[in-house]
Amino acid sequence: MDKLKKLFVALTGVLLLSACSFPGLASNTDEDTIAITGGITTESQILGSIVAGMVEHYTDKQTTIINNLGTTNINHQAMLNGDADISSTRYTGTDIASTLLLDPVMDPDEAMKVVQREFKERYDQVWFPSYGFDNTYVFLVRKDTAEEYNLQTVSDLEPIADELVVGADRAWMTREGDGYDGFTEAYGFEFSSILPMQIGLVYDAVDAHRMDVVLGYSTDGRIASYDLVMLEDDKQFFPPYDASPIVNQQLLDEVPELQDAIDRLAGKIDTETMQTLNYESDNDLVEPSIVAERFLEEHNYFEEDAQ
Repeated sequence: MDKLKKLFVALTGVLLLSACSFPGLASNTDEDTIAITGGITTESQILGSIVAGMVEHYTDKQTTIINNLGTTNINHQAMLNGDADISSTRYTGTDIASTLLLDPVMDPDEAMKVVQREFKERYDQVWFPSYGFDNTYVFLVRKDTAEEYNLQTVSDLEPIADELVVGADRAWMTREGDGYDGFTEAYGFEFSSILPMQIGLVYDAVDAHRMDVVLGYSTDGRIASYDLVMLEDDKQFFPPYDASPIVNQQLLDEVPELQDAIDRLAGKIDTETMQTLNYESDNDLVEPSIVAERFLEEHNYFEEDAQ
């Protein structure tokens, strides 16, 4: 029954999304411009601009960035529709569950092999090596909540699960495998009050005491801004979410120098660096594109790397 449900969801999404291009987008027909998807998070918008900067530095192409695509499935469909050539921010664990509809893969190296193989075979897309960080989901609480209930791990939430107001990423609430249903099965308890939210709003919500617990991203700069406490995933439920860009093989064939340009980003952004970049935008209110430009200039577009 679970497999049938997954298939139905996948087919429904494809039928609905493939019928037309996305609102505000026309298919990318300008041969001199490469379309890159960003997203709705600060992180995805920064990475989109970093990829764009590398493309323009090492090729003769111009770029356009498509932000505000709210889910992985929408990003994926933009690539399939021809609205985008590069998807700048994709996570192994997320795509294994939501795009490939496969069971979670807990080993990071194996997860990378799975997405690289499956995306090439199914979609003729190249999944590049990770930028160097794993942006996993993490449950977050304020310090006063952590101290009041002596919270250190996710399991510590179980005795008070019926007292808490919880906010979580809307896409995570309904996703198979590593979503809420899988979480309740792995941890053996449910929250009596859990509300789906846009991921960008959860940090403000918990800081303003509108939520007691929220599900956020481990690299988000607002964790430091709001001095939030990250709870340990003690049952190791969440799979690895190593971040990488994806590029259509056709584009790599047409612009071979693009391979080297994007390869130079492999392993260059660790978790601490990504947190810092996110913090600059979320806390210091610097535009993601400016954060990206400063980062690339600071590292001289990684020109010292071997060809």
